[in-house]
Amino acid sequence: MNIAIYTLGCKVNQYETQAMEQELAARGHSLVPFEGKADAYIINTCTVTAVSDKKSRQMIRRARKQSPDAVVAVCGCYPQTHPEDVKGLDVDLIAGTGDRLKFLDLLEGAAREKEPVVCLDEALRRRAFEVLPAGGLAARTRAMLKVEDGCVNFCSYCIIPYARGPVRSLNLEAARKETKRLRKEGYREIVVTGIEISSWGQDLPGKPGLIDLLEAICQEAGDMRVRLGSLEPRTITEDFCRRAAGLENLCPHFHLSMQSGCDKTLRRMNRKYDTARYRKSVELLNVFFQRPAVTTDWIVGFPGETEEEFSATMAFVQACGFAEMHIFPYSIRPGTPAAGMEQVPKAVKEERAARAAVLAEELHQAYLSGCVGAVYEVLFEQLASGLYQGHAPNYMCVGVKTDGLHNQTVPVKIVGVAGDILLGETEF
Repeated sequence: MNIAIYTLGCKVNQYETQAMEQELAARGHSLVPFEGKADAYIINTCTVTAVSDKKSRQMIRRARKQSPDAVVAVCGCYPQTHPEDVKGLDVDLIAGTGDRLKFLDLLEGAAREKEPVVCLDEALRRRAFEVLPAGGLAARTRAMLKVEDGCVNFCSYCIIPYARGPVRSLNLEAARKETKRLRKEGYREIVVTGIEISSWGQDLPGKPGLIDLLEAICQEAGDMRVRLGSLEPRTITEDFCRRAAGLENLCPHFHLSMQSGCDKTLRRMNRKYDTARYRKSVELLNVFFQRPAVTTDWIVGFPGETEEEFSATMAFVQACGFAEMHIFPYSIRPGTPAAGMEQVPKAVKEERAARAAVLAEELHQAYLSGCVGAVYEVLFEQLASGLYQGHAPNYMCVGVKTDGLHNQTVPVKIVGVAGDILLGETEF
């Protein structure tokens, strides 16, 4: 069959789509662009906000409109949490966030039998980690390695624990094996990802920690770089930093989930840390690493947020000196406790988000300016806007005026900044 896939949402969804692509190709199917005709369409959905649900519905309808006789199959977080909504969208196959290989079996069956199929389990009852092949079908520069699934934090704004279930971890031996395979296949960087990788190992014998996993992966990675996905600040302890700093191929880029820099707001969010603990994590990273890129997420206008609370977060962000921030005006996720709280008016959220964006850009430019004069090993990926571009270990984008560097790691001296790009020279 000619099969088209559209993926919404997080890196875990992207990883699982890549795994399905590999399996479909191995079964003899052809992957085609989603925008054209296909025998089957897979929409891998997201449900983190109501807006995500809307986008998922739009893509389902688009697939049906493009090829009325094709098999339309939907998987991911949206049908896992809202199956009745998806059933009303003229879909041939509905599955959730579990057992992707069985989902592909059902897809092939739906194409033969022409009968609608619904296959959903109870996410909160899951206990086993589904091992899927890492990597992807794109040019072999960066591969994602999913090491964990599920979350038990139950933040007041988030529905993901109900969509993904409890924490399940890829065991150390399997992680070593996948890393070794990716190195042999020619990848240059691994991104360690999961729904909540800070919880890795909680379900394994002896309860190993994330740093144990990183040491194993970095050992097998050889000259491949290893990059971490999003972390809870509680992960960053002195022991973690000391051991991580000894891993030469671990990238000094740490995305610490913040959401708010105000303790009152954090309590309403049901986050498991306060600003003092978060600040300690940032300080530790700056002690053990040379100018690490500490990046974060910030939810603006969370229910009940006052101007005083917002100002407290602005001051906290300034003190942390983030290299880059993703700013999100709070979006209601029906079915979560936060949806029933007193909401901040839309105009206020937008105004605060605009102020937050100005501060974020100031900090980002300050970090970039501090990179001038440094020499970084840059992994080059593509030609764009007249520059060959890639990423430094700190994940800042670097551009040089040359060509033919795809998938190569080259020392680059940073000589300037142009917007979001560090300008570099390869011969110095």
